[in-house]
Amino acid sequence: MNLDIFINFLYIAGSILFVIGLKGLSKPATARNANLLSAIGMLLAIVATLLTKGLEFQWIIVGLMIGTAIGIFIALKVAMTSMPQMVALLNGSGGLASFIVGWSSYHYQPEVSLLTTISTYLAVLIGGVTFTGSVLAWAKLEEIMTGKPILFKGQKIVNSLILLVLVIGGIIFCMNPAGNYPLFILIMVLSLILGVLVVIPIGGADMPVVISLLNSYSGMAGAATGFVIINSMLIVAGSLVGASGIILTQIMCKAMNRSLANVLFSGFGSVVQKKKGEGIKGEVNAISVQDAYLVLEAARSVVFVPGYGLAVAQAQHVLRELGELLEKNGVEVRYAIHPVAGRMPGHMNVLLAEANVSYDQLNEMDAVNPLMETIDVAVVIGANDVVNPASRHDKSSPIYGMPIINVDKAKTVFVLKRSMNTGFAGIENELFYFDNTRMLFGDAKASLQSLVAEFKGS
Repeated sequence: MNLDIFINFLYIAGSILFVIGLKGLSKPATARNANLLSAIGMLLAIVATLLTKGLEFQWIIVGLMIGTAIGIFIALKVAMTSMPQMVALLNGSGGLASFIVGWSSYHYQPEVSLLTTISTYLAVLIGGVTFTGSVLAWAKLEEIMTGKPILFKGQKIVNSLILLVLVIGGIIFCMNPAGNYPLFILIMVLSLILGVLVVIPIGGADMPVVISLLNSYSGMAGAATGFVIINSMLIVAGSLVGASGIILTQIMCKAMNRSLANVLFSGFGSVVQKKKGEGIKGEVNAISVQDAYLVLEAARSVVFVPGYGLAVAQAQHVLRELGELLEKNGVEVRYAIHPVAGRMPGHMNVLLAEANVSYDQLNEMDAVNPLMETIDVAVVIGANDVVNPASRHDKSSPIYGMPIINVDKAKTVFVLKRSMNTGFAGIENELFYFDNTRMLFGDAKASLQSLVAEFKGS
């Protein structure tokens, strides 16, 4: 078989596996196998690329060794609490790769076709925005910098002017790429600056949307790079990532009942929140582990609502154990997953899957809300904004109109928290003051372990 035909065959096979893998990732039950299929597809793509003539294998081997070492380290060392930060950095790495490839291609061969010139411009522009934007998202999630929106006077005007210069500069560059190296450098610098300015006004509560959007950007940058180096596999893979990222972003925005423009430009969380006593009335009712056990022991239906605090406490395995003990006691157990719970899309699904929670017990918000009035106990673990009833009626609240999991309609609500501090969005939760809510203060893992001990000792 001709080598070129064999390489194209591998690319086609890899592309098919990507499509099948992407389809399988839409359901928790098929996600693991889908991820494996996608990995095999990437392996085929790498093999096909290595078979291409004219490559310097010594540098490929060096890159392969470094990348493999980093990948193994990430897989073994990165905790679930740091998964959003890792995803942000991986998005940024994809953007940086496209940025460098576009720059390298233009530097060594400035006189190319118009299609390649446009692709080079897009690879550098989107790649630069993705890289610095992802680094800023990582810094916010890692709390190296504040998670609150950073706003300054005339910010939208500055962003608009930079974008205008990039568009006009791009047109001029594409008309005469060979004689416009200084303009190309300006485009590179402005794309990096724009990535910073796009992310800094976005608050922590919008991070799931930002991460999915940056993921889409990295895919689009990869697709543009595929046109630059004439690689069909990169075009297909980048297009799939870009399209799926955009769809996921729309799902996240719908889950928050907000438009993408509102997420990017509203500065969510920058308003001053109402203090206790100004808008929220009532007393907080605490409960002991022993009393909580008695309520759970008598319950017939329980819904667990996980949030980022569950990941912080590393309590997912203990939660599964408690769920299994409740089931043995004749309780119907469900796990209610809000689309934007955690700090990245699907964060809670991955967390519970790691603890081997049955996929059949995972319920989306729209599926569990109609049943909430029949639920005996709703247990909120580390979630805050996604269960805040203020979203239904308080027009002054930043989350007004955002669909939530209606745990307040359950007969009894347990909230596991260390303290009365607000969540990542900085919004006080009026659920904590409801008559049917009981606060179980302390480390979530320790509290759940104590409940497990009560069931085992009964």
